[in-house]
Amino acid sequence: MAKKSQRPPQRRGDVLQLSGMYEDYFLDYASYVILERAVPNIIDGLKPVQRRILHALKEMDDGRYHKVANVIGQTMQFHPHGDAAIGDALVNLGQKDLLIDPQGNWGDYRTGDSAAASRYIEARLTKFALAVAFNPQITDWQMSYDGRKKEPIALPMKFPLLLTQGAEGIAVGLSTKILPHNFIELIKASIKILEGKKPKIYPDFPGGGLIDVSDYNQGKRGGRVKVRAKLEVVDKSTIAIRELPYGVTTTSMIDSIVKANDKGKIKIKKVVDNTARDVEILVDLAPGTSPDISLDALYAFTNCEVSISPNCCIIVDEKPHFITVNEMLYICTEQTKQLLKRELEIKQSELEEKWHFASLEKVFIQNRVYHEIEECETWEEVLRTIARELKKYVREPREKAKARDKRLVLKRKVTEEDITRLTEIRIKRISKYNSFKADELIIKLEEDLKQVRYDLKHLTDFSIAYFENLLEKFGKGRERKTKITTFDAIEVRQVVQNNAKLYVNRKDGFVGYGLKKDEFISECSDIDDIIAISKDGHFKVVRISDKVFVGKNLLHAAVWKKGDDRTTYNMIYVDGTTGRSMAKRFNVKSITRDKSYSLTKGAKGSKIHYLSVQPNGETEVVNVQLSMGSRARKKLFEFDFGSLDIKGRGAGGNIITKHPIRKVTFVEVGKSSLGSIQVWMDPVSGKLNTNERGNFLGEFDTGDDLLVLYKEGSYEVASMDTKRRFDVNEIVEVVKMRDDLVVNAVYFDGDKKWTLVKRFQVETNVKDKRFTFITEHAKSQLLFATTDASPIISYGERIKNKKEEWELEVADFIEIKGWKSLGNKLSTAKITGVKKIKQESEDKDSYEVGDSIEFDVNGQGNLFEEN
Repeated sequence: MAKKSQRPPQRRGDVLQLSGMYEDYFLDYASYVILERAVPNIIDGLKPVQRRILHALKEMDDGRYHKVANVIGQTMQFHPHGDAAIGDALVNLGQKDLLIDPQGNWGDYRTGDSAAASRYIEARLTKFALAVAFNPQITDWQMSYDGRKKEPIALPMKFPLLLTQGAEGIAVGLSTKILPHNFIELIKASIKILEGKKPKIYPDFPGGGLIDVSDYNQGKRGGRVKVRAKLEVVDKSTIAIRELPYGVTTTSMIDSIVKANDKGKIKIKKVVDNTARDVEILVDLAPGTSPDISLDALYAFTNCEVSISPNCCIIVDEKPHFITVNEMLYICTEQTKQLLKRELEIKQSELEEKWHFASLEKVFIQNRVYHEIEECETWEEVLRTIARELKKYVREPREKAKARDKRLVLKRKVTEEDITRLTEIRIKRISKYNSFKADELIIKLEEDLKQVRYDLKHLTDFSIAYFENLLEKFGKGRERKTKITTFDAIEVRQVVQNNAKLYVNRKDGFVGYGLKKDEFISECSDIDDIIAISKDGHFKVVRISDKVFVGKNLLHAAVWKKGDDRTTYNMIYVDGTTGRSMAKRFNVKSITRDKSYSLTKGAKGSKIHYLSVQPNGETEVVNVQLSMGSRARKKLFEFDFGSLDIKGRGAGGNIITKHPIRKVTFVEVGKSSLGSIQVWMDPVSGKLNTNERGNFLGEFDTGDDLLVLYKEGSYEVASMDTKRRFDVNEIVEVVKMRDDLVVNAVYFDGDKKWTLVKRFQVETNVKDKRFTFITEHAKSQLLFATTDASPIISYGERIKNKKEEWELEVADFIEIKGWKSLGNKLSTAKITGVKKIKQESEDKDSYEVGDSIEFDVNGQGNLFEEN
């Protein structure tokens, strides 16, 4: 710690130099906070307040629980701070369930609930703490702050405690954050270090969860770990949080979810906290919200995923050092080895003392040396006589042996203290002395000495055995709780819910979600980027806000996705320098936000004649009409964008004419030059997507459509649009449209009260319009529909108050007819329980919400039965 400078006493009226005071006093304060409060010591892994708590508990230890209030009072003899700081540190130690055995309500780190008052809770040291943390013989001591008591400078910790418990503290000018590691893994890693191997250790948190340690960097400054909650999809409308990330409580978790919902990042109905013995937070999703998207949204916008930056700062030799967790483990392991060596050396010394006195006692009693002092008149003479007589039977280690010398060789010299102890032997012990038991004791001491010397000689093996013993005694129930995995990066813009609407004022050049009186473009989220292209050929990408200026005379404004290599821009523009009209196709994959770019050659007077945006790289055919005053012979011609390659936005393009253009008009859309696109459908939200979420519908190219069967008894040939969302409560089946597709349907005719079966192919040519294929009576109902080629169904029919079960091969029952035909009669009554029987092999690119619609006998309610 910094040494205080000596200053002469200040007298009234003297001028004080604040700069010198600040320099010295601040350094003293900073050193005190670093060394005595915030940063743990490498020797025992404890901060001073923790060390003093454990020392106080050891002094109080009698095997029973002690009131925490009493423990705090005892600790205040050593710790020069308030009882609140001691109480908080004690509760923190107790919640880690390693050194302190708590009893009573100690709070809950998972919920953030505080402990009961110190007078109501109790504590004592655990058996593990007693085994690894205390040994007064090898402890260095110092006087307490008031000079009344002795306290340990550091406890002789024979275990990597700091890595097990973790530590966090903020000092002056630096901080420390050491993440907790697994008890069992640390012991095994210490054993590997003793064996000369290089172990790898990673954090493990008491609350479980998931961790990505790709950037852990051994806990160095600059490293980082990502920690996630353990989420479980209970059903299509509920997500359960089973385990929390490190440092996150149930309260803070719920608050973060509610805030994300309020901001429109996710859509939920409610959050229910059922945490008791185990964590359980139930998140009820809003209707039509996909649980798959919601999972990613919870990770992206709430405390379900947190990033932690470790910073391993510890005190080594009274100075703060930044090291890695592997270096820390090596230091702790080597320190444990040296502490075990000191304990063995002390044990060896104690055994040698016991052997020495037991041997002297045996000689003194068996050879009746005590008879020789009967005539002695002084104490000095008694001592001389015993010493003289002992030399007849024993010799010291360095004393030369005589010929045929059978005297016992001692391990050290005989001292005056030894002789004094011999004179203090009671007559009762001499009279009942058993030489056989004495020999057994000496032999036992010699065996113990031999073992201790062996352990000292093989100290590494002894240390390994020590760690293995700790693992066997205390390792049960301390298995890893946090699963190590690798997290996939979540694209925030793909999971955020649309919570805003994009508007544009083309004339004045503004875009934003606050321009509600202007032209509506599309739905968006409040974190989207917007691309805006003006007539002069310049474009800019900006972050959406309430209202942002992007340039006047806008041709195009839309949501822009970074890295989008399918959205293709088809453009014809006139170059202001040469007057030539150029055509180009390009993508906009990456930009610098708020920077203006030119899509032309940048010449003054350049302007765009034609611009279109195709989401899947479709080509186009356009009519180009030249001005009437041009010298061109052909003043009207078609141009096919399919003749151009897709290039970067900076490409100049190809010349299509040197003459002035009057106007360009659209003719038709061609095939995609990028090839087909794979499309999936989310089974909960009903949204089409290209992110492999849900059921695979197939590969779609330009002109490919969807066939949608609705519960109301209608079908629709829907244009493919990956932004489209279907209401899963209305549809029976969605499938890629093919010319040979056959619809098989079973329905109840409300007019005739019959159940009919029909098979038909789609004959209508109108897209995005529903056509009803059952009778239009109010009580007519669709009972079953599928596009399977040859479905087999089962159904129930009530005959004479008895329910009969039947099976039907639809293709054999009726041939393909027109979509307006009634079909063939299956029953004169309404059948129930219509469902498809799963066949051995089914090959089709479709998504089925349910292969059948089943009604009960009263015609109330409906279910979808999964195959």
